[in-house]
Amino acid sequence: MFEGKSILITGGTGSFGQKFTEMVLANYRPARVIVFSRDEFKQYQMKQRFSEDRFPSIRYFLGDVRDRDRINRALHGVNYVVHAAALKHVSAAEYNPFEFVRTNVIGTQNVIDAAVDRGVERLVFLSTDKAVNPVNLYGATKMCAEKITVAANSYSGGRTRCSVVRYGNVVGSRGSVVPLFLQQAKTGDLPITDQRMTRFWITLEQGVKLVWFAMVNAQGGEIFVPKLPMMRVVDLAEAVDPGGRRRFTGIRPGEKIHELMISADEARHAVDIGDKYVIEPETPFWHYRPWQGQRLPEGFFYSSEDDSWQLTTEQLRQYLATLEVEN
Repeated sequence: MFEGKSILITGGTGSFGQKFTEMVLANYRPARVIVFSRDEFKQYQMKQRFSEDRFPSIRYFLGDVRDRDRINRALHGVNYVVHAAALKHVSAAEYNPFEFVRTNVIGTQNVIDAAVDRGVERLVFLSTDKAVNPVNLYGATKMCAEKITVAANSYSGGRTRCSVVRYGNVVGSRGSVVPLFLQQAKTGDLPITDQRMTRFWITLEQGVKLVWFAMVNAQGGEIFVPKLPMMRVVDLAEAVDPGGRRRFTGIRPGEKIHELMISADEARHAVDIGDKYVIEPETPFWHYRPWQGQRLPEGFFYSSEDDSWQLTTEQLRQYLATLEVEN
């Protein structure tokens, strides 16, 4: 799909953006891969790994999704957009709410509008479990951004197909629990907010492949959710630091005990297609064809609370041995 095409990724210097760029350049020959972000130092660092000399298709484009004119300029001649730019820190959102609204909500609207105006073929938006029944402002902004992305199909005339991928925290990425535990294990006890805490396990590579699936298969308006194993955070702590000290700090404001990927209300219009779920738009667009698969039963919800596919401490230890961890 990416052969000879131009791809732009917002937030392209983040953990996901760098892995996406790495995998696209390793597997395809795109005309351009445009890394769009507002951090010039991160772009400088990324250039050391992906230089224009070694990868002539790569472009580095400074800009902010809050600036619609800049986004419009960057999207000239672009075929595909991956919208990964976001403010993500839950506690920071509670203290700086409108900054998150400006980036996560208005910024998404800017990207969508520019993509439609420029005739982009397909756009995939990266969302989070926190958008489901949100209990914090960050999750609420992501829920709004999901709605904006889905609704965009109603005014794009079928020319720009917009879809969403939704998953939880990526293990090993900057700011996630794995690098925190690895650092803390060197100096002292491991901080755990609550011993009941569970999370899904997804790697950056799995996240990129989910985006590729959505890019190829979306008709417009779908939310794609991967089926993933879950872990208990206390088991992860044991895998990182066997027999080490633990410090239970209490649940932070806006934090959930379990990750919720599909609510019972969303399940009414969702389909099980094997290794993932597809939440179909409640108002299908244009000539939408329902997905072939098993309809989810009434009352179904998808949460890390379900331990039917739980990783053991030994399995976690084996995964950690092969995991790329970013600091």
